[in-house]
Amino acid sequence: MTVQVTRPGPSTPRATKRRSAAGLALPALTALVVGSMIGSGIFALPSQMAGSAAPGPLLIGWLITGAGMLMLAFVFQGLAERKPDVDGGVYGYARAGFGEYVGFTSAWGYWISAWVGNVAYLVLLMATLGYWFDGFDGGTTTTAIVGASVLLWLVHFLTVSGVRNAAAVNVVVTVAKVVPILTFIAIAAVGFSSGIFTADVWGHDAGLGTTMDQVKNMMLVTVWVFIGIEGASVYSQRARERKDVGRATVLGFAGVLALLLAVNLLAYGLMAQADIAGLSDPSMAGLLENEVGSWGAGFISAGLVVSLLGALIAWVLLAVEILRLPALDHVVPKGLAKENVHGAPVSALWLTNLCVQAMLLWTLVNENTYTDLIYLATSLILLPYLWSAAYQVKLALTGETYADGHGRTRDLLVGAVALGYAVWLVYAGGWEYVLVAGLFYLVGTALFVWARVESHKPVFTSVEKILVAVVAATSVVAVIGLVQGFVSV
Repeated sequence: MTVQVTRPGPSTPRATKRRSAAGLALPALTALVVGSMIGSGIFALPSQMAGSAAPGPLLIGWLITGAGMLMLAFVFQGLAERKPDVDGGVYGYARAGFGEYVGFTSAWGYWISAWVGNVAYLVLLMATLGYWFDGFDGGTTTTAIVGASVLLWLVHFLTVSGVRNAAAVNVVVTVAKVVPILTFIAIAAVGFSSGIFTADVWGHDAGLGTTMDQVKNMMLVTVWVFIGIEGASVYSQRARERKDVGRATVLGFAGVLALLLAVNLLAYGLMAQADIAGLSDPSMAGLLENEVGSWGAGFISAGLVVSLLGALIAWVLLAVEILRLPALDHVVPKGLAKENVHGAPVSALWLTNLCVQAMLLWTLVNENTYTDLIYLATSLILLPYLWSAAYQVKLALTGETYADGHGRTRDLLVGAVALGYAVWLVYAGGWEYVLVAGLFYLVGTALFVWARVESHKPVFTSVEKILVAVVAATSVVAVIGLVQGFVSV
């Protein structure tokens, strides 16, 4: 099922406004990609990976992740160039290729992933403050939740002052947070021991399971640290030059991949795998403290605070944008597209941050850990990635935008690998997260129905009715599982 998407062209007032000199330039778009990817993940990466995989399976996992995410980066780059009239990245591609409801599910899943991820950032940020202050241990104490709430609303009102102001702050923060990471890499390279690295390469002594089990277990963590690769494409409508969207995606991916590999692999040469797994987050701080003393832990913790602030700003921007664009298309209620005089989508912003606030309060009762939150956030973003890759495959198969046939076979292969990788991630993540994701999608479907009725448009096509039935069935199983205990997400 294909829906022809019509959007304002370059000559219309809205398009002219978005492509003016006031738009986001390549450095700002690249910073948005890097800033959204480098959040908490890289600082907690050593212990999270060490708890799942030994160096050998780790290398295999990174090879799969690197190849898969590179193909996704190429997908977003290629779609930005071949479909410059489609705004909104993962939402726009899903809608253009597979219809209104599929577009909605992509936007809805991405939006929930974004704000749940922000809860995870705030929890870890407060836990990091526990390095200096009492009362913040674990990030879910009453003191920590109060602190997280204050910070959340400071970021909220920064964004209310205008998207460009928030994006400018994000550029500065992105540069600042890379410094402690590079410092860690330099010190770790000097202290690296090949003997420690090769002591138990395949994890036989650590009882981590088979090589395949170890590779599967690390998959959701590797996706978490790459979430944000699509950041520039989500903000495509606000880009100064459309071609910069693809460039920012590939530049951001390459830089972050290099940092992730260096941090993760060097860590296995500093301490034994079991010792790394036992470090508290941020584990990078514990590793550096082991090498240079207590100042190292303080330095990394300070860097993490800066990094989390940057990621929080970047993901608030992405979350509100992924609601604003569907509202313009009558896929979610039109009120969510409302902007203030500064161009900030205030309705989407309030809804997003109220959800973050509610879940912060929930952590006081439920005691969700940082890892629980990132697994949930990661599972919800897999479907948007899958639809984007599927759209590139569809374009290549049908020949749309390939008048001379140039690059068609290449793009088909790239899209197929990215699609296969997305399917593998759904499998590796586990069926529990698929069920819970279905429950979130069913709740959101009410907004889709509201928007369609509000705009006097048909609600579902015959194919979409089948999709909704599948989502509903999945949700029923999820609810039964949560009640009976065989779903414990």
